[in-house]
Amino acid sequence: MQLTSFDFILLFCASFLLTSVLTPAVRALALKFGVTDSPNQAHKTHKEPVPYLGGIAIIVGTITITFGAALLTDFTQQTLLLASTILLPAILMSIVGLIDDIKQLRPWPRFMAQNALALASATTLVKTDTLGTPFGVLTLDFAVTILWLVGITNSINFFDNIDGGASGAVAISSVALTLIAITNGQILIGAMSGVLAGSTIGFLIWNRPPARIYMGDAGALFLGILIATLTVRLDSREELGKLGVIIPFFLLALPILDTSVAVIKRVKRKLSPFQGGRDHLSHRLMRLGLRKRSAVLALWLLSAMFSILAVMLSKHDSHEAVIACGGVLWSVLLLLFLFTKDED
Repeated sequence: MQLTSFDFILLFCASFLLTSVLTPAVRALALKFGVTDSPNQAHKTHKEPVPYLGGIAIIVGTITITFGAALLTDFTQQTLLLASTILLPAILMSIVGLIDDIKQLRPWPRFMAQNALALASATTLVKTDTLGTPFGVLTLDFAVTILWLVGITNSINFFDNIDGGASGAVAISSVALTLIAITNGQILIGAMSGVLAGSTIGFLIWNRPPARIYMGDAGALFLGILIATLTVRLDSREELGKLGVIIPFFLLALPILDTSVAVIKRVKRKLSPFQGGRDHLSHRLMRLGLRKRSAVLALWLLSAMFSILAVMLSKHDSHEAVIACGGVLWSVLLLLFLFTKDED
């Protein structure tokens, strides 16, 4: 499969336009049937009920453009199958999220469903030898892949705690992932990342502060496992060797940091990690005096910084990469320490 620069731009624009048109239609349906997120809990940052299920627009936009492109171009049957193995777990995960949006599932059944889908996806990745940087030990590859898929899925869901937070971060990471994948000759990963970037930015028009619609768990879980799968399949340059596993971490460093802060704070207070609270990075920035719009912008800038570092890491030699990784990882640990310190 060969795609030109124009093809990648076309995929991005098509998914952007389709999702941006679908989102207000889904919003109207959510309002009609009363599917709204009411600010009835202390950790909510909005003042008025906001319709959700916006994730349906992201899901339909991403799937339609991906499979539409596969049918209209010279995608081989093998490429179509590979795309399906990436999208099918995301579709099933979104169904779990949709049920949660409507029925309010308890945390553990939802968590078990996530692990079951992650196990199935990890089995496909390991058995088809499509892990980007495998460790070469079967049990370790399985364990790390499942941990990554479940961890990132929940990180994106947790990070969806402020208008435009999760959708903006995934959009930024997807753009960077597209550039890295194209540079490394991974056309399928680059194409699907470009579609994902277009869909999330198309949704972000309606989700930026003040949000007129939320994506809900259906959208957050779909984005989470999809970006997790695309990053874990990223095959970095040969010169980086096992150091290439750091690139996916940098691409998604902000949601990982946010979830780590929230979970550590909740465990310290002897609360369930799945319980909502005002201990996310967005809440902390707002307590420092930033308005919601400024807090979201700060998070986007931080996400962009990590993503730029990931792109730079994918292009430099291993010696420079080790130095860069060391410096950034120390910075992340410092941020983690500062954010998890007890507040007055």
